[in-house]
Amino acid sequence: MFPQGIGKIAITNYKVLQRFGNYTLVEFILQTGRTHQIRVHSKYINHPIVCDEVYGRQNKNFKAKGQLLHAYKIEFNHPRTNEKLSFEIELPEYFQTVLNGLKEI
Repeated sequence: MFPQGIGKIAITNYKVLQRFGNYTLVEFILQTGRTHQIRVHSKYINHPIVCDEVYGRQNKNFKAKGQLLHAYKIEFNHPRTNEKLSFEIELPEYFQTVLNGLKEI
């Protein structure tokens, strides 16, 4: 038997968008919303998020302000009106800078 809070279902779907040598740009689509879900699943398959010092490994090759994980789009139903809301945002500059550097590999 698992302690309370452990062993809950967490489902993450992913799609490889682009490969850069030892690095890969991936799109994750969550069916569940567990804390640190993407980071834990990425570590589990031995492909941690770049610059994730908790679930990955420190990487001094990149000048990133944090882990290279970005929610570019989020959708949910408004809790009162049930209206479907959708928000999108571009990659942060530091993330795009790393991608541009990887494209040169």
